[in-house]
Amino acid sequence: MNLTELNQSDICEHFSCSKRSVSPALYNLLYVGSAAVVLLTLCGNLLVIISVFHFKQLHTPTNILVLSLAVSDFLIGALVMPSVLIWAIESCWIFDTGYCISFLITGYILTSLSIYNVALIAVDRYLALSNPFLYTNNISRRTMSIVVISNWFASLLYNILLCYFNGSFTSSIMCPGECFLFLNEVWSAIDLVITFIFPLSVIIILYSRVFLIAKKHATAIRELNNHTRPQTQKITSHSMKSERKAAKVLGILVSVFLIFLLPYYIYSLLGDVIELQSETFLKVFTVLYLNSTINPVIYALFYPWFRRCIKLILTLKIFQTDSAIINILT
Repeated sequence: MNLTELNQSDICEHFSCSKRSVSPALYNLLYVGSAAVVLLTLCGNLLVIISVFHFKQLHTPTNILVLSLAVSDFLIGALVMPSVLIWAIESCWIFDTGYCISFLITGYILTSLSIYNVALIAVDRYLALSNPFLYTNNISRRTMSIVVISNWFASLLYNILLCYFNGSFTSSIMCPGECFLFLNEVWSAIDLVITFIFPLSVIIILYSRVFLIAKKHATAIRELNNHTRPQTQKITSHSMKSERKAAKVLGILVSVFLIFLLPYYIYSLLGDVIELQSETFLKVFTVLYLNSTINPVIYALFYPWFRRCIKLILTLKIFQTDSAIINILT
């Protein structure tokens, strides 16, 4: 979120606005493709939100985190992605300063919120696998709801303070035809730790632990296949496999998230040693937000229950009596 290592005038010189010259057909195609991406983001995350809200089997602590991530992704699709994609197509910020301010604040809040949602998912999976009895007894839906609300509040408060204490906000955001926030050195360091280093460390460390635990569970399942009675084997083995599969899918989600996140932060961090180019920065900026489009696709590919939910939603069967208690997990 920062480009402070260079002087603001130097950055503006690199980020000079020049609208690209493309054929009318390609220009229209880019806008049609962008509209499709935004629509896919909105519809995909809306399906996740409806599924978790409607079906009682999905009312679990983990899915409250998934719901929070889907809501933040939906808001990114609704409030941030259209402007980012228009900016990328035009190669120039075509909106006014007031809209730039609201765009930056909204984007920063939702980006940091998504990062911490993913970090909380990593914490949740680690606790569930490392100490399942403690997790079941202490982590309730109410507890997780409080955690999620606190995460939203903290993200909102932090980004407002970031913008407020960074100096003259209006004079710190605009190059001619561009929309960037230039943080001072202190807030640049604080922001780097809070929005990147700390959550990234949590994600990597805990998912490394999760995969080690999942490996031990795989060994335990093989032992059960050899030494336990059929009924006990069936129940315990199924439970372990379910937890491992959940950890695997969420691990894929986290890995994809990092793939989309890292180019933006790497490019921002190396701003003082590489030549800054507006077109390249816009590409990594766009990739950062495209992660919100990919998450529902991951659910659809790896979660059979989500595919069942989509079918029930699209066929309007969720409006039938007792549809909320339909068994979608088997």
